[in-house]
Amino acid sequence: MTGVVSALLEAWQELRINKTRILLALVGVALSVAALTSVVGVGNLAREGLTANSERNGGRSATLGVGVYGPTAPDAATLTAAYQGIVARYGIDYYTSVDQAENGFQFPTGVRRVQLQVVDPGYGTIHRLTLEQGGWFTAGDETRLAPAVVVNEAFYNLAGRPNLTTNPGVGILGAGPATAVIIGVVPDDWEQAPPSAFILSAAAAAADIPLSGSGQFKFWVGQEQAEPLKAAIASDLQAQFPGMHIQVDRADYASQGDPFAVVQLAVGGIAGLVLLLGAVGMLNISMVTVRYRVREIGIRRSFGASSHRIFVGVMMESVVATAFAGVLGVMVAVAVVKNPWVEKTIAPGLSTYPPFPVDAALLGLGSAVLVGALAGAVPALVAVRVKVIDAIRF
Repeated sequence: MTGVVSALLEAWQELRINKTRILLALVGVALSVAALTSVVGVGNLAREGLTANSERNGGRSATLGVGVYGPTAPDAATLTAAYQGIVARYGIDYYTSVDQAENGFQFPTGVRRVQLQVVDPGYGTIHRLTLEQGGWFTAGDETRLAPAVVVNEAFYNLAGRPNLTTNPGVGILGAGPATAVIIGVVPDDWEQAPPSAFILSAAAAAADIPLSGSGQFKFWVGQEQAEPLKAAIASDLQAQFPGMHIQVDRADYASQGDPFAVVQLAVGGIAGLVLLLGAVGMLNISMVTVRYRVREIGIRRSFGASSHRIFVGVMMESVVATAFAGVLGVMVAVAVVKNPWVEKTIAPGLSTYPPFPVDAALLGLGSAVLVGALAGAVPALVAVRVKVIDAIRF
C-alpha cells in the first residue's frame, strides 16, 4: 500500500507541475468521456421510450394473443368460460379480453358516437398505460351500477373537463338512459385524435352495447413461459372447440427478437469512436510530456530509481489525470441526459423517466482510466528504455 499511495501522490505532484501542458489533453478526455457517457445514457433513455411505446401497442414481453375462429362464431359465454379456465389452470395473473364497439355519449354540445375498446382490468398493466388524471379500472369497477369509463384527452375536453372527484358523469346511450362515470384520462395517441374510451366487458354487456365480435383474449405470461404456454393453450382450446381454428401468437414487440439491437450496436459504435479519439489525444500529449522530462528521468535513475518505479510513476500520471477528467465528464453527462428538455425530446412517451444508468457512469469512469493506462503505458516504456548517461546529456 505504501508503494501505491506514494505512486499516486507522486503522480499528483507531477500533474500540478505540468498542469499547463496537459490541461488541453485533460479537457479533451473530459469531453470524450462526457460524450461517451451521454451517448450511452441517451441510448438507454431512447430504448426505454421505444419499449414503452411498443408495449402500449402490443403488450409487455411476452403477451399471448388468443383467438378462436370458425365458420360460425363460438358462443360468447362458452368462450369466456374457456378463457377463465385457462387463467385458473395455468395461474396467469394478468389477462384481458379485447374487443371494439361504438356507442353514443351525451356531451354538452350534443350526442356523438365514440369508439370504445372493451377490455378487462388487466389491460392497463399488459399495455403499460399511463394516465394523466384519475386511475385505471380495478376489479370493483365491474360491479358498478353506473359503468366506469377511462377516456382519452379528446373525450375529456369534449365532456367539458369535469372534476373527476365531484362531477365525473357523462351520459351514455344504451338500453335505457344511464350515466357513465369517468374514472381516468389517458393521453391522446396522436395530435387531434378523435374521442375514444375504454369500458369494461361486464359494463358493456350490462349497457347492452353491441361488440364487433372480432376481439381476442390476451395473457401476459413472461418471456420464459411464452413458448410452453403457447402450445399448451392451443391444445387446451382445440380440445374444447373441435373443428374451430385456434390461433395463439405472441403480440408483444419482442416476438421477432430484440428490435432495439440495431440501436444498441449504433450506440456502441459511436461510443467506441469517441473513446478512440480521446485515447489518441491523450497519447500524443503524454509522449510530448515524456520528451520534456527525459533529463529528469535520467537523474532519478542515477539516484537509484528502478525501472519499475519509473514505469509506474509515468503511467500513473496519465491514469490519475484521466480519472479526474472522467469524473468531470460523467458529471457533465448526467447534467445533459437528465435535463428535462432532453428527456422529453428523446422519450416523449414516458410519464416517469428512469434514473441515470449506473452502468453508463461506470463505463465512463472505466473508459477514462483505461485511456489513461493505455496513453501512459507507451510513454512509460519509452521512459524506461532511456539510458541514464544519454538522459543526463539530453
